[in-house]
Amino acid sequence: MTTTPHEPPATDAPPTRYLNGDSPKSATDLLATIPADTQTDLYGNGGAVEGLERYTAELLGKPAAVFFPSGIMGQGAALTVHAARHESSTVAWHPTAHPQVHELDTITRLHRLTTRTVGDPARLLQLSDLEAVPEQLAVLLLELPQREIGGQLPTWDELTSHVQWAREHDVYLHLDGARLWEASASYDRSPAVIAALFDTVYVSFYKGIGALSGCCVAGESDIADELREWRRRLGGTLYGLWPLAASALALLPERLPEMPARLTHARAIADALRPVAGVTVVPDPPHTSMMHLLLQVDEPTFTANAARILERDGLQTFRGAQSTIDPNVVKVELNVGRATLQLSPDDIAAAIAELVTQTPA
Repeated sequence: MTTTPHEPPATDAPPTRYLNGDSPKSATDLLATIPADTQTDLYGNGGAVEGLERYTAELLGKPAAVFFPSGIMGQGAALTVHAARHESSTVAWHPTAHPQVHELDTITRLHRLTTRTVGDPARLLQLSDLEAVPEQLAVLLLELPQREIGGQLPTWDELTSHVQWAREHDVYLHLDGARLWEASASYDRSPAVIAALFDTVYVSFYKGIGALSGCCVAGESDIADELREWRRRLGGTLYGLWPLAASALALLPERLPEMPARLTHARAIADALRPVAGVTVVPDPPHTSMMHLLLQVDEPTFTANAARILERDGLQTFRGAQSTIDPNVVKVELNVGRATLQLSPDDIAAAIAELVTQTPA
C-alpha cells in the first residue's frame, strides 16, 4: 500500500508560488466556481446535475451518465452492476489500482464481490498477464493512466489488445478514468474515442479539472438506470447535489483545452531534470502530465530542504514525500497544473536539485 507522505514542518512564511498542481483555493475561490444563476436539483433530478450528466455523456460518447459525489461510490456501483449481469463475481485489476490501494476493501466488504490482482505492481499490465488468468472474470478494470507507477499509459495497440482479450473472454470492461482528460492528450484521441472501448467509464471532476468534487459514470441507458438505484442505496442521492455539479459544469470547458499544454510542459520538465544528479523521472519521458520523481535524499534532509526553499523563496515544492524501500531515496508525485505552468522547466529543475542537496544552500 502507498505510504503516507511525510509532512514538512510548519513555517511562518505562507507560500506565494506552487510547483505542483494548481494553487490551493480558498473557500471564496471554490464557491466562485459555482455560477450565480445555477439551477438546483432535487435528489439528483433536474438542474445542474442533469446538465452535467448530459454534458459528460456527450463528451464520452455514451448514451447516459450518472453523477456521484465520490469516485469510490461511483466505481463500486459500476462494478456491482456489471457483476450482477455475469455468471462470475470476480473483478480484476492491476495491483496498484485505486480500489486495491486506497479504498479499504470497499468492493469486497461492501459490494461482496471477489477481487483479483493481475500483473506486476512495478509495471503496466501486459496481455500475457491476462492470458495467464485461469478463472472466468466478470469485469476487468483498467486505469488510464496508472497513477501509482508514475502515470504510465499502455500504447494504443497494447490497450486495444487488452480490450480484445476481454471481449473474447466475455468480460465487461470498466475504465477508471480519474485522469482520462490527461490520457486523452497523451493518446491524441478524444475522450469519446477512448471511452468507446469500455462498457462503463468513470471520470473525476476535481483531479485535473479543479472542481469541488464528484464524478460521473457513463454507459448505456439501462446501466445508468441501475447506477441511479445504487447511488441511492449507497447514500449518494443527497437532497441537493447541485453545488458540486455546477462547479464541474463551469470548469470542464475551460480546463479540458489545457491538457495538451500540460503534457508538453511535463515533458519539458523531464528534459530539464535529466542532467540533475540524484533525480530519476518515472516514466521518462512522462506518458502524461504527471510523473514520479525518485530523489536520492533521506526524508529529514528532504523536509529541511523543502522548508528552506519555502521560507526563502515562497515556493512550495511538495507538501511531503513518500518513503521507499531505500531509506536514502524518497518519492514525490509531480502533477502539472496551472501553478506548475507558471514556472519554467529550468526553475523547476533548480528547485528539485536543491531538494536533493545534502548540505544547506
